[in-house]
Amino acid sequence: MKEINIAKVITRKRKEKGITQDALAEYIGVTKASVSKWETGQSYPDITLLPKLATFFNISIDDLISYLPQMEKGEIRRTYGRFAEDFGKKPFSEVYEEVGVGIDKYYACFPLLLQMSILLLNHYMLAETEELRSEVLEKILHLCRRVKEESEDVWLSKQANSIEAMTQMIRGESLEVLELLEGTIRPIGGDEITLAGAYQSRGEMEKAKSVLQISMYHHILNFISTGASYLTLNLDDLENFEGVLRRLLPVAEAMKLMELNPNVMGQIHFAAAYGYAVLGEEEKSVSMLKEYVRVCKKISYPYKLKGDDFFTLVDPWLEDLDLGNGPPRGEKVVKEGMLHAVTMNPAFTVLHEHTGYKNIISELTDFVGGK
Repeated sequence: MKEINIAKVITRKRKEKGITQDALAEYIGVTKASVSKWETGQSYPDITLLPKLATFFNISIDDLISYLPQMEKGEIRRTYGRFAEDFGKKPFSEVYEEVGVGIDKYYACFPLLLQMSILLLNHYMLAETEELRSEVLEKILHLCRRVKEESEDVWLSKQANSIEAMTQMIRGESLEVLELLEGTIRPIGGDEITLAGAYQSRGEMEKAKSVLQISMYHHILNFISTGASYLTLNLDDLENFEGVLRRLLPVAEAMKLMELNPNVMGQIHFAAAYGYAVLGEEEKSVSMLKEYVRVCKKISYPYKLKGDDFFTLVDPWLEDLDLGNGPPRGEKVVKEGMLHAVTMNPAFTVLHEHTGYKNIISELTDFVGGK
């Protein structure tokens, strides 16, 4: 994180030139005491003196000030992680205020703004009041629109558009979602196959394998995650619903998603439990909730995404993701979310007197409490 650091720059450049504070003061037309205060950070040079100082040291004013309102990727990742942990320990409003200070300070750092919008989207539900939750969602929309309008990075803008659409969906603005996303779905382009072929033709087999492994890893997770959502669109017919489930579960199990990404595996079990509850299949719903709890308890903390004996080359890619290979929320928030999902979902009301459901709630409560 770069701050205004003119004191160190003046000191370093003066010493590089081999001159005294007296000599620099005489050239600039100030007292030695003034130069001394600049170098100790007690005061800053008058703005009218900056061009003369920069010229004397043969550097730009930006280099003289040594200020850039940007964060490096690693700094953004650490900032996100710190705030995510704080959301699990402190009052939401307190952390939200701190996030706002960071946003204001680095308002031109578009990668940071995007990640802060994701941070807020992942934690807005913790806000103490409905009014504050609405304010946070508006803040997310504002950040996304700024990234889209001001950033020249096409990939950042695309991600911001997706986050904006998710936020509008939460707000119930389906027409806005359609305007943002309609027409964005395209056939798979297959660039990864071309890229892998280029590496292969040059004899760089490990790179070729890595490209295709990453593509398969990404697509299999997306397939199962999307499939979990598709399950909930088939609640009009039990046979259709179970037909979709029979397609998804064997793929997830064959690709060992329990080890690769328990969160995605949990999505499909939860969606299945939800669907069975809506369809009046209480025993099957409880059975799927048991699987969901098993997946939840499989996750060890600190949780990190990783490859396995098939996906042997994806770890460097995972570590290089914007937020790294860790979860987007802190452990406390993640665990409480698991419990909240089962206890507060209206679909499971029909199970409240079921012994199996009660046991599930007790088991999850113990898990969340760390017992």
